Amino acid sequence: MRLRVLLWLPLLLLLTGGNAFAAQKWGIPHEKPVILRGQVVDLLCVAAGDCAPDCGAGRRQLGLLTAEGTLYPAVKSNVFFAGATLDLLPYCGREVTVDGLVIENPAMTLLFVQSLRGSGEAEWKPARAFIEDWETRNGPAREWWREDPKVKAVIARDGVFGIPGLEPAD
Repeated sequence: MRLRVLLWLPLLLLLTGGNAFAAQKWGIPHEKPVILRGQVVDLLCVAAGDCAPDCGAGRRQLGLLTAEGTLYPAVKSNVFFAGATLDLLPYCGREVTVDGLVIENPAMTLLFVQSLRGSGEAEWKPARAFIEDWETRNGPAREWWREDPKVKAVIARDGVFGIPGLEPAD
């Protein structure tokens, strides 16, 4: 009987939506896969009382405030060189569950959102809203950061090192 229970346990967890981590480790020091539940908040609003409508409408850094009062700045999504603001923005002020990584560095704790779902939603959504929005505006690109018109304009103006006139050695 005990063996039969052990054989059925993985299937039962799968069917009941158990909290199995789906987050992939990225090899960053102090990283820890997590599933967190909390309210999506505007960090500047929580930290300084400077609140904007709709969590800043995509122009502010967002985070997750847990019921225990822990504030996690959501600084990264699944897209290279992109944050999680566009993924979290539709949930401004609402509760979400996030599957991702927490980097618990002694200087600061950061949240890397890999997937999320709103309260009452059954399906996990991958944190890819940035690239979906970017491709809608600019078309597909293998490496968006090399094709971005804003990035190209800054490099043309300031050079690859951010200092006008400073050029890389050949």
